[in-house]
Amino acid sequence: MSPHIISPGHALRLRATQVLQTSSGETRATGEEWLVRDVGAYLPGVFEEVVSMVKAVTLTPKLALHIRAIDSYTDQFGRKRHVGDEWLVTDEDTECYIPDVTEEVVKVVRLTVLKPRQYCVVVDAVGKDGRPQLGHRELRCGPLTFFLQPGERLESGIKNALLLQSDEAIVVTAQEELDDILPNGKKVHRSPGDRWMLNGPMDYIPPIEVGAFQTRKAIPLNENEGIYVRDVQTGQVRSVLGPQAYMLKANEELFEKTLVPLVEDILKKGGGIGDTNIRKMAYFESFVDDSYKKRDKTRVITYRCPNNCAVQVYNYAEKTARVVFGPDLVVLDPHETFNVLFLSAGKPKKPGALITICLMLGPDFISDELVVETSDHARLKVALAMNNYFTVKCGDAESEAKLFSVPDFIGFACREVGEESTHILHVYSSPFNLVSCSIASKIRGAVAGIPFEKFHKYSSEIIRAGVFGRDEHGKLRDQLVFPANNLVITNIDVQSIEPVDQQMRDSLSKSVQMAIEISTKSIERAAQHEAKRTEQKAKGELERQKLQNEKEAEEARCTLLELQAVAAAVESSGQSKAEAQARAERLLIEGQSAIELAELKAEAARIETNAELDCQTRAREAEIQFLKEQNELETSRARELGNIEVEKFSKTVDCIGQSTISTIAKAGPQAKMQLLQGLGIQNTLITDGKTPLNVYQASQGTLLSPPLAH
Repeated sequence: MSPHIISPGHALRLRATQVLQTSSGETRATGEEWLVRDVGAYLPGVFEEVVSMVKAVTLTPKLALHIRAIDSYTDQFGRKRHVGDEWLVTDEDTECYIPDVTEEVVKVVRLTVLKPRQYCVVVDAVGKDGRPQLGHRELRCGPLTFFLQPGERLESGIKNALLLQSDEAIVVTAQEELDDILPNGKKVHRSPGDRWMLNGPMDYIPPIEVGAFQTRKAIPLNENEGIYVRDVQTGQVRSVLGPQAYMLKANEELFEKTLVPLVEDILKKGGGIGDTNIRKMAYFESFVDDSYKKRDKTRVITYRCPNNCAVQVYNYAEKTARVVFGPDLVVLDPHETFNVLFLSAGKPKKPGALITICLMLGPDFISDELVVETSDHARLKVALAMNNYFTVKCGDAESEAKLFSVPDFIGFACREVGEESTHILHVYSSPFNLVSCSIASKIRGAVAGIPFEKFHKYSSEIIRAGVFGRDEHGKLRDQLVFPANNLVITNIDVQSIEPVDQQMRDSLSKSVQMAIEISTKSIERAAQHEAKRTEQKAKGELERQKLQNEKEAEEARCTLLELQAVAAAVESSGQSKAEAQARAERLLIEGQSAIELAELKAEAARIETNAELDCQTRAREAEIQFLKEQNELETSRARELGNIEVEKFSKTVDCIGQSTISTIAKAGPQAKMQLLQGLGIQNTLITDGKTPLNVYQASQGTLLSPPLAH
């Protein structure tokens, strides 16, 4: 049998096949297993069975081992372990760990890292005794690193701290008693169920005693915008209007205001709903607002009241009503709703055909159709259009309330008092008089005593008199006032009158056709007579024009003959005159050409002479300029040579020095001459020491006269 090599970081797991004593002197029972960790070669005994080669687990600062004890024993670090104990082995304990045979590796635990502004809640945290405290929660904030101990777990993982901006806040609810520290450092005791708000900017990490919390952001509200807010403690609902940025308080929440579905539809349609053929629907379409299609129920409900309209708003909490006149913006309070009007519409009028919240104050008109019967039992269908408006004093509560006292003013004003009208009158207790409330009744009463012939001629006057009535002087009144709601009818226009009976309609149509035919024939005869008269007049003017044209033609013929005679005379004398004129012009042109040729030759000779003279003049000037510049150069050369000699002598004298020259002057003439000759000065005149030294070199033409001091 060959030995087993145990390298560093490995161990050999053995099992005893029977009771034996190991080489280290330990006694092993049958089936007992143990580890051999000594590095080197190991030769198992006869009763030792090699189970496996165990490799060590390398531990790093980011990894740890979760170990569970299978049996009671003392671990590698000398700690007493009992069955079921669990613990962690980290790199602080050892770098490489080989689990013992009585240990079970549950899992590898990774390091939990909390960055700045991060936190976590550890549930069943391990206490000082090293055992998990069931139900205990512990808050851990970053920056921090740790390993989760056996039995510990994170509640909802790692969380980031709540970053609250300047326009944000958080509402916190306490689940347990705690002593909270405010941002200003003040300590406040909180009881379970307490609710408070923390305003940004700040970083907030909720304590473990705090339960549910919600983040709130300031709601920006522009002008004419608002929200509904409810106090959760008192239940009071109020509206908050802009312009402002409103932050809900801790005991406040947004309130959703609901409206009746009918009112919702009315607001979506611009203020009214009904058939598309109703004239007023086109007016409401211009006030359609797309914001109502997806309305935020927490936002304050607004409605742009159209111009010259009125909207009534009822407060069911205070049991009061107010009227808003357009153009204005209606803003509903939490307990307010719109008063809906069910108006009659169509031709003939149908009750409830138009449902709206706007009451048009006018001037407006109401059109309707009704059936009347004359005294001779002719049933006629009359189409009418009535101008109307409402008189109201803004600011007068009684006058404003009258506007909406009659829910269907169109139906009451137009239709007769029937079962439907009587029912509505009893419901609303309207003060309308049953006779004066129906224009249709007035018209029927006025037409009933008049025959068809007269009504057909004076229908407009009869209907006006029946509706408006006459004063005590017999003069027709100009308007009809309904005092119940201050509705004023100012004019009635009869648009059409048609018989209801088909036979009568056919007879009337035939009579109308006959009248039209008679009128047409009369117009046709008159047109024919006028056409004949016009034709005769045109023929006379045509004959007269023919005579006038013939006269003008004869005059033009005479003029033509005269012109032809003149042309023949001119033609006979024109040829000889043209030949003579051509010869004269030829001679004139030849003479002018000879003169111009002589002038050109003379000009050419003059130009040649001037050019030659100019060339000679420029040559002489150039020669003179050359001689002048040459003389100047010679003069400048001689001057510069003289200056050079003078400068040479001056420098020589400066080099000799005044004292040397003075000494030479005092010496004998012979010595002076020799000395000067030795210095290279010739042809000099030397005087005694009392007179100045004058040296002149005739050959160079240079005069040197520096005075010498004695």
